[in-house]
This record gives sequence, C-alpha cells and structure tokens, in this order.
Amino acid sequence: MNASASIAANMDFALIGNCQTAALVDRRARIVWWCFPRFDSDPVFSRLLAGDEEKGFCEVALSDLVEVKTQYLRNTAVVETVLTDSRGGSVRVTDFAPRFDLFGRIYRAPQIVRRIEPIAGLPRITIRVRPTCNYGQPIDAVSVGSHHLRYVGGSNVMRLTTDAPLSYIVAETVFPLNRTLNLVFGQDDPLRSMIDDQCREFLERTCDHWREWVRHLNVPFEWQSAVVRAAITLRLCAYEDTGGIVAAHTTSIPEAPGSSRNWDYRYCWLRDAYFVVQALNRLGATQMMESYIEYFTTIATRDSAALQPVHGVVPFAALDETTTPNLKGFLGQGPVRIGNQAVEQIQHDVYGSVVLGAAQMFIDERLVRMGDAALFAELEAVGEKAWKFAFEPDAGIWEYRGRARVHTYSVALCWAACDRLARIAQRLGIADRAGEWTTRAQTIRNRLLHEAWDEQRGALTGAVGWPDLDASVLLFAELGLLSSDDPRFRSACEAIGRELLRNGRIMRYAAADDFGLPETAFLACSFWYIDALAQLGRRDEAREMFEDLLARRNHFGLLSEDIHPETGELWGNFPQTYSMAGIINTATKLSSSWEEAWRCV
Repeated sequence: MNASASIAANMDFALIGNCQTAALVDRRARIVWWCFPRFDSDPVFSRLLAGDEEKGFCEVALSDLVEVKTQYLRNTAVVETVLTDSRGGSVRVTDFAPRFDLFGRIYRAPQIVRRIEPIAGLPRITIRVRPTCNYGQPIDAVSVGSHHLRYVGGSNVMRLTTDAPLSYIVAETVFPLNRTLNLVFGQDDPLRSMIDDQCREFLERTCDHWREWVRHLNVPFEWQSAVVRAAITLRLCAYEDTGGIVAAHTTSIPEAPGSSRNWDYRYCWLRDAYFVVQALNRLGATQMMESYIEYFTTIATRDSAALQPVHGVVPFAALDETTTPNLKGFLGQGPVRIGNQAVEQIQHDVYGSVVLGAAQMFIDERLVRMGDAALFAELEAVGEKAWKFAFEPDAGIWEYRGRARVHTYSVALCWAACDRLARIAQRLGIADRAGEWTTRAQTIRNRLLHEAWDEQRGALTGAVGWPDLDASVLLFAELGLLSSDDPRFRSACEAIGRELLRNGRIMRYAAADDFGLPETAFLACSFWYIDALAQLGRRDEAREMFEDLLARRNHFGLLSEDIHPETGELWGNFPQTYSMAGIINTATKLSSSWEEAWRCV
C-alpha cells in the first residue's frame, strides 16, 4: 500500500488530545498531524498535507507487516494499535496526550506519549521521526542528548525524550523489540522521573480521567457509544485555557476532490455557539459549556461596529489568510491555507448565535454563575446590532467570498437575538425592555416571512429576492421562527427534500458559488434534515437516515465536514465540530427514553 492510498482511506484517523494539544493518528499508528504546542500552531507533524512527500510524521514500522488492528480504548481518548508480522510477532502501540488531575488542577501539558510494547514473538521495528517546521519544511537541526533528541526549527523547539536507542531513531535502523519503549514528544523540558514509570502512570491516569468524565455525561438510551465518542471528540476540540472550541483540528482538507475549497478550520466560529451549547447542554457537560459561553461572550461584549465572525483559540489574534509553498496538500490537492479570510467578512447571523448561546445562562440552574441584569445589558448591545443589520447584505452562514445578499438565515438569527432578549427580559422582570425586544422581533419576523417566501415554489429561499434554496431553513422550527405544524415549514422542508437531497444526503445549496457547483454534502445539513423530519412526524424515516449517517463514520467513529453523496467518501476538515455536535443533538431527539427502554427489559 503506498503512502497516498493509506492516508486516503476515507479519513480513517483517530484524534488524540488533552484540551491543550491534539494530533491525528492513522490506522497504521502513524502520527500524521500535530500542531504544536496548541491547536492553531505550526504543525511539527504535517504528513497529512504533504502529498507524496515522506515528511512530517512519527511512525513505528513493523517489518513484514501483515495485519493491523486499531481502536480507541473504550470511553477514552487513547488509541491502541496492534501490528502483527508474517512470523506471528506483534507490537502494541498506545498513543495519548496526558490529561489527569494533579495537585488540584488538570495536568494537560502539550505532550504526546507513545508506548511501544512487544506482545508476541520477536518483532523487528523501525522508529521514524521526521518533524517539520514553517508549515512543511523538514527539520534538519537535530541534537542528541543522553536520553533525548532536540528538533530545532522555526520558532519552536520540540524535544523527544525516550528510552529507545537514540542512534536507531536518528539512523532509522531496524532493530528487534524485546522490551517496552516510550516516546514523549513535547516542550524542551526534561522528565523528572524514570520514563517507563512515568509513561505507564500517565497512561493509567489519563484513561481513568476520561472514563470518569464519561460517567457523568447524560446520554440517550440509543446510540450510546456513538454519542460518547462524539462527546469525547467535542471535548478534544475545546482549548481549555480560554474555553474556545475550534471548528476542526485541520486546515485545507478539500470539501470535494480537486475543488480548491481548502480552508483553515483550526479556529472558533461564533456561528457554532448555538449548536455546540445545545450539544453540551444535552450532555450535561456544564463546566465545558460555561467556559465556552464565557469565551464567546467575552468576544461579543467588546465594543466594535460589527462582530468578527471567527477568532483564534486566543480571541482577537491575527488570522490573515496566506498559503504555504512547503506542503502539497491532502493527497496532493492544494493549496494549503493558513488563517482564514472569513475574519474579514460580515456575517450577521453571529448576533443571534451569541444571544442564543448566552441565553443558557439565564435559564440553567446548574450553572455556577447565572445571567443577571448586567449581562443582559451587554447582550442588548449585541441585539442592537442584530436589529440594525438584520436586512443588510452579508456573506451568510456559508461565507460566500464573492457576493453579498440579504441571507434568510442571517435575518432569522437576527430575529432570534431580539426574540431571546425579550424572553430574558421577561425572566428578569424588565417589562419595558421585554416589550421593546418583542416588537422588534415581530417586525423582523413579519418582514422576513413576507419577503423571503416564494409562493410559486412553496418555500423560503436562501436569500431575499433570490430563488435558490438553502438547507439552513430547516432550522426554523427549532429556532421557533415557525412552528413545526406551520404549513410553510412543512412545504419548505418538502421543497428542500426535492431539490437538495442527493442519494440520502442534503446539500447546503445547489446553485453555483464562487468556486462553481458544489459537489459534496455538508454533513450538518443532513442532521438538520433528520431533525426536521422528526418534527414533522416522520420519525421512522428520520431514524433510518440517522442510522445510515452513523454508518458513514470512519473506523474510529468520527466524521469530517462533508460527504460525497455518490461515493460515500468523507471530505473536508476533520474532525468537524458541527458534525460531532449533530450526532449528539440528533441522537438525543430520536432516541427512545430510558423509561421506555426499561419497560422493554
């Protein structure tokens, strides 16, 4: 199997991480992507985007390999891979990023640990470590210490501390594995104890940490393992230091083959707030939810003319978009982009997303700090922007680069901002403000339903004055803009099913955009369609589609951003927060209740 074929196996990567750093491991136990020291840093392992170049990875290569078995350890973010050779020799490779309680806080250093154990015969292995810097430039400056290697390139120094023979690693020599070896990648700091003892302890404590975290989740009766894996993945997309949650851990995996729709998703979009808070609320992951709400309200309540729609894990960092010449791209399909031009865009849906997400603070009694009049006053400033810009052209939720229109979803989210502010004011007993925001919400709603409705097609279109349909309309019953029994909602959903459904997958839209006709389906839209079917009473159809969608997850139970409706291949950045949150939200809505389940036991 050649390198390109192995990396293309339908996005069969596992995500390991500790809410400080994260990496992708393929089914042959190669670390092919690791941005160090944090999610949006320069990747020291960049093989994912190196095309046919053998650089940017860490590999444990077993001579005469004939079989590979790999999986997550149950209810953890730890990956175990067993490699077997033609003589019956086998090796276990365990990959994880340490995360556990230490001295009253969480230990989450930017480290990756690999344990390599012989489990049968006398296997012969080669350890290859080929890091990069400056987005794909091989690191040649390597210094050898007593028990470590230092890789110096760009602005970072990466240290590999190991009890493996350093000379074998540097020379990439084949050698027999007769004892457990450990590799610790991280910052340029020495370990303070015996490496094998420390790595074994870190592994045990990390497994315990994740299993304890999972024990406290609320999960539906059905599809529990899928929801747990989605929950852990969502957790790994959270940068704990600030609370920000990235859209994905990669950049520039194309939305469709050869499309040049290559974007950097290692950042935090305000538009995600509503969907992610929903998922975290359903899971009962309140601490993570509080941190995330604090992250985006910190951004939203800062004085500015318009909200910047995307931020780094550290808010207000520069995200100027460039391309790198050092990486050929996923399967050689460049360009590889760093940063995201969306930072410069106008997206009016963000005001509603922020208020919808922050509204949780006014209704959720589990939270340590509930919303109060002071926070409401700050959110009113966000609402004022929603009221002001509701019918102004923008780039929309799909971030069109070459056009601006009055997008229906953006207007609907501006309505949602006003509507939720009215409800919050009512809860706080501020009657005059409740009345003002109610009037504004009704004004936006009435105008939107009048101007965006296409009587001939029986649907709300994607933009006022334009005929093209858009899957985001599927959310309008859930948002409360239309009730699920409103004939307009039913008619709009049926129109979307007729025009945007491709082999059981829902396209975001079908009209040509800046890059031509779209080819792949955005996975989140299929979850929205399934939810809409359930709201319309078509639960059997919804469940069937959901089961089929779960079957499209990769070997490790993860989803990317897009799926090709004809081939079933996963495309787009990985793993996608929208998609993993979709699993959680939809499973919760469709599942039988625990009470029903117990009656059947």
